[in-house]
Amino acid sequence: MNKMNFHKYRPFAPINLPDRTWPNKTIIKAPIWCSVDLRDGNQALIEPMGPERKLRMFETLVKLGFKEIEVGFPAASDTDFAFVRQIIEENLVPKDVTIQVLTQCRPELITRTFEALKGAHRAIVHFYNSTSTLQRRVVFGLDQAGITKIATDAAALVKELADKAPETDWVFQYSPESFTGTEIDYSIEICEAVAAVIKPTPQKRMIFNLPATVEMSTANIYADQIEYFLRKVKNRDSIILSLHPHNDRGTGVAAAELGVMAGADRVEGTLFGNGERTGNVDVVTLAMNLFSQGVDPELDFTDITSAARTAEYCNQLPVHPRHPYVGELAFTAFSGSHQDAIKKGMTAQGQRNDGVWEVPYLPIDPADVGRAYEPVIRINSQSGKGGISYVLETDYGLELPRRLQIEFSQVIQRIADGTGKEISPKLIWDTFESEYLTQPQGRFNFGSHRTLPDPHQSERRSLTAQLKDGGKAIDLQGQGTGPIDAYIDAINRHAGIQINLIDYREHAIVPTATPSSDGKGSGASSEAVAYVEIKRGDGTTLFGVGRDRNIVAASLKAVTSAANRLLAN
Repeated sequence: MNKMNFHKYRPFAPINLPDRTWPNKTIIKAPIWCSVDLRDGNQALIEPMGPERKLRMFETLVKLGFKEIEVGFPAASDTDFAFVRQIIEENLVPKDVTIQVLTQCRPELITRTFEALKGAHRAIVHFYNSTSTLQRRVVFGLDQAGITKIATDAAALVKELADKAPETDWVFQYSPESFTGTEIDYSIEICEAVAAVIKPTPQKRMIFNLPATVEMSTANIYADQIEYFLRKVKNRDSIILSLHPHNDRGTGVAAAELGVMAGADRVEGTLFGNGERTGNVDVVTLAMNLFSQGVDPELDFTDITSAARTAEYCNQLPVHPRHPYVGELAFTAFSGSHQDAIKKGMTAQGQRNDGVWEVPYLPIDPADVGRAYEPVIRINSQSGKGGISYVLETDYGLELPRRLQIEFSQVIQRIADGTGKEISPKLIWDTFESEYLTQPQGRFNFGSHRTLPDPHQSERRSLTAQLKDGGKAIDLQGQGTGPIDAYIDAINRHAGIQINLIDYREHAIVPTATPSSDGKGSGASSEAVAYVEIKRGDGTTLFGVGRDRNIVAASLKAVTSAANRLLAN
């Protein structure tokens, strides 16, 4: 048996922080959000955004509520430079939004960056250089002092150029790129060296951004790194501590949440996690996770599907069907037990008056993100009676008795097993209608009836029913304690069978839920639906269903349905 060569990898060294405090913290406020869709996200695309897609993404980010947006790397490409100029010159940046631009710690790139930002009302200049032990050794061939000098020289130039453009409110951000691969004490040292040049104050803070450029460890170690950094760094009140997690290990969201618990103030990420390799941290999931805990996310995802469509268009990449909160299947249950629990939970939710959401398997109300309840339940061979009854009740207004749910689920199960495919709500309705409601497919077709009191027994009724038997019009007579009992007596006499009524239920269908041939509500006058459960001589039970504007007629149609099904079987 072949084995994977795990020996070539070494475990990530943990941080010595035995008295860590972050595990006992709770996130009670959203961090400062910064979208990097137009830079980190854009650079990872097969086909980078052009001006039109860039502008659409920018406008969407503003609409969603981002107050800090990294709009590009203007010194790296003419496209980015032109876009930054466009949104400044055309006054497309709202006054409460700060644009951010990225630049390496190289003099010519920093100079070009400031040219792009001319006239901006407020801007974050984000400069960075790689500090990791690996890159110092194999890329730059420099020691720590050499790497620090690159950063401090850049800081001095950034400050000088900012001083020459006082009309802009400047914010400075420094990233020791590949922070997670850098000795923690050296990362503190280089950030403090940069701060010594910038000279931030509590009134004019600078941003230290600590990127997991490559996610190299479990999320708890990243949190330890953040808490350690904040304990040791000087002048904590003069800095904003920012996180920039990537998702190489698939735990970017967890790392960001634990990093905020460890004291971080700010998070950089992208919509739905687009970015290099496995992506940046997903700001949507982070924000919605807060929302699900009763914390204001300070972003607006009430129309989350629209945000996803914009991201798909601008990135030319699909959002996964099972992506948290937004995927096509995010609020979908296929399992029968899940469907049943959701159905019961939604019924109970409708009876609450405290506004608190508690439905099994649904961590949030889909309506809060602009999703409808209709797609919550979908039916396949793994489904059960709960999902099927939910569809019939929600889409068609039918409140099936429990034993009828079981009986009809077996009909659907046979279809699902035979096809192996998902069963649509329309097919469920068509099957139910064919099985229980379409009389001409059976032997009997109910027409009309009249009843009279029995002249000899006041508690009994005599019934005459007009119906067709195999297409031939006939009249049937029967006696019983009521119309249903009398009609069963008439059917038994005529067909030579013996059926007994076990259970009877009826309810009205709300007009907007009345089914029509296209599977939609017709808006017709209210109808009654009747369900009868009958038992034949051998003890077998089965159901019939009838629908009519007259409740008695609906009941007799239900008996006709049951008789037709009995005779057909």
